[in-house]
Amino acid sequence: MAKQLLHSHSHSNGSGWASLHFHKRWLLPLLLMLSISTLIVFFIRSTFDSSCDRSHLSVLEKPGNVNSASPIGDTPSPLAFMKSKLVLLVSHELSLSGGPLLLMELAFLLRSVGTKVCWITIQKTSEADGVIYSLEHKMLNRGVQVFSAKGQEAIDTALKADLVVLNTAVAGKWLDTVLKENVPRVLPKVLWWIHEMRGHYFKLDYVKHLPLVAGAMIDSHVTAEYWKNRTQERLRIKMPETYVVHLGNSKELMEVAEDSVAKRVLREHVRESLGVRNEDLLFAIINSVSRGKGQDLFLRSFYESLQLIQEKKLQVPTMHAVIVGSDMTAQTKFESELRNFVVLKKIQDRVHFVNKTLTVAPYLAAIDVLVQNSQARGECFGRITIEAMAFQLPVLGTAAGGTTEIVVNGTTGLLHPIGKEGITPLAKNIVKLATHVERRLTMGKRGYERVKELFLEHHMAHRIAAVLKEVLHKSKTSSHS
Repeated sequence: MAKQLLHSHSHSNGSGWASLHFHKRWLLPLLLMLSISTLIVFFIRSTFDSSCDRSHLSVLEKPGNVNSASPIGDTPSPLAFMKSKLVLLVSHELSLSGGPLLLMELAFLLRSVGTKVCWITIQKTSEADGVIYSLEHKMLNRGVQVFSAKGQEAIDTALKADLVVLNTAVAGKWLDTVLKENVPRVLPKVLWWIHEMRGHYFKLDYVKHLPLVAGAMIDSHVTAEYWKNRTQERLRIKMPETYVVHLGNSKELMEVAEDSVAKRVLREHVRESLGVRNEDLLFAIINSVSRGKGQDLFLRSFYESLQLIQEKKLQVPTMHAVIVGSDMTAQTKFESELRNFVVLKKIQDRVHFVNKTLTVAPYLAAIDVLVQNSQARGECFGRITIEAMAFQLPVLGTAAGGTTEIVVNGTTGLLHPIGKEGITPLAKNIVKLATHVERRLTMGKRGYERVKELFLEHHMAHRIAAVLKEVLHKSKTSSHS
């Protein structure tokens, strides 16, 4: 499947990754080895159109002590206490979107310490689906048991499990639909991992059992605060104990990010496929193409930056904008708007649309600056941001959501307002980084240092381990009371 996916994406000029001749024999295996955590969520539905807000929560990890985790090195995994435990993972769907992929990462972390892991998917199409088939087999190969969400086996496993993880708010409907009268017996051992932020997920149908579960795990402080406020104001229910767990980059992605030879080869080939020179400056937005991700505002900022450079007669390398996450097969009105804008402004030679792809490492190696332009309440976390920082890229991001917990404004990147008010500030920030090479490189290095300090796989494992210990303790206390 990975080979098919590599051959499936193409650029707006008609050339594709498949047309490239990889002079290094090890390059294709390198790309294929990238783990699930390096996959970018381009198939993210607007379900994960992250919008987010901050908490007087009973959070395990408050903003001031996020870096309390210490590197694992050769020491035992912080999840070693989960050995021989039975964990049921409940996913609303099995797809290449953020929630399911994160849950799969958790499954593999648990399997690596000897946890017995079972997986059920609530929404599955009746037709044969290549993505589902591939992901299920990936799990089976790693020792994860996969079975139906609606059968007796799911009920029996939920009752026997030491821990049940519900992934995303939508998964809450499974409790009443399948467990029925057994719901009260399972709730005390449920950890609810929530990623959604859009208003229509705040429905009692989805989250009425939320106050009674052992805990909620959320990817950023702003998202946790948003859930706390919205559930109280709109639904008149109280959030359970809430834990904030920042995500981390996989070891596989870090290996590529820290391999100068691999990065150079990837950079050369991606740039060749785009038709840009090595000395050109590439500003890229890597997200599913949708209004919530702000590609339209980014293009307006990019055009304005070109105008500023021309007006001030600044000497800068040729600049290009890259939109990774395109899908013209869907023929969306929004994507047509983007392409029409490019034609209207006569910047076709400066803007490149790249089809949605599973492997982001080549593009992170090829670009100079990542633009994270998510709108409304911003990203819930924004995995691509820490991945870009691992590649020593400065980040130009919206001052909203989880981005504010990752990017240190003025140090690892520059933040700008959401909405139309952010167009000119983003344009000016583009010019700043285009004209100050040292500043750009220094921000990239500081971003990499921040990733090494806070956003690695072992940091995430420590954070999750602390949550699981508390939830298991609560579950035992509840069962004995």
